[in-house]
Amino acid sequence: MKIGVRVMLARLQRQLRCEESRWLLLSVLFCLNLSVTHAIGDVFWAVNCGGEAHTDVHGIRYQKDPAQVGIASDYGKTLMIDRVVPQDQILYQTERYHMSTFGYEIPIKEDGDYVLVLKFCEVWFTSPNKKVFDVTLNGEHTVVENLDIYNKVGRGVAHDEIIPFSVRNGKLKVNGETSKINGKVSVEFIKGEYDNPKINAMYAMKGTVEDVPSLAPFPGAHREQEEEEEEEEINESKPTKSRRPSGPKVVDPYSEDDTSTILLPVFVAVGAFFPLLFCLCKL
Repeated sequence: MKIGVRVMLARLQRQLRCEESRWLLLSVLFCLNLSVTHAIGDVFWAVNCGGEAHTDVHGIRYQKDPAQVGIASDYGKTLMIDRVVPQDQILYQTERYHMSTFGYEIPIKEDGDYVLVLKFCEVWFTSPNKKVFDVTLNGEHTVVENLDIYNKVGRGVAHDEIIPFSVRNGKLKVNGETSKINGKVSVEFIKGEYDNPKINAMYAMKGTVEDVPSLAPFPGAHREQEEEEEEEEINESKPTKSRRPSGPKVVDPYSEDDTSTILLPVFVAVGAFFPLLFCLCKL
């Protein structure tokens, strides 16, 4: 009877543990869901440049590219894009470029703090200083200067430029500069000396930089950190060599002293005392 009760208690404990694990897992998933939801601001405008409509893993809905100026390209589909999940690689595989300056207009309906996220990926060039251009806001403010995507991250790697700005009483403020707007802010990609400006995708949101979902770590960054940590551990584990004193070696004058030599006069004095005492007694 006692054995049966113990078996039942053991089963009950296992069930309780399973329930606790299940609730713990649900709690973790719920917290993660809250954190992901909180990590995204109010995205009110998004475009998959040079491509079709797309909804990313964060729930951001990109519209089909409405631009008529420039050339739409999907050459990036020949590459696997690093730093981004497979579902969202399309945002970095399609692009719009132009042989001169071109841009888009972002509708701004109310005052507040905003963030513009520009998505880039170099899918053609295999060395730096081949495609370099600027990005401006409202035709006056340079927010990205001398952008060389390959020099930043290499080929086939996602790269985001994050530009915070604010709108107050019909005025745009960015990088400490101010200009007037009329219900919209233009973002332009400026033709430079090196090839043509381009953009892969972008979105505007109401919020702060902290609300922007970040890309995965840069390829190799984690490996470099691990190598640095391993090198530090190796250096710490190496035995420290004793420091050799400078100058010529000095002989210790006391290193060869024999204690028996030092006590010899004492033994002689004691040996001479007894015969002397014997002679004095005879007198």
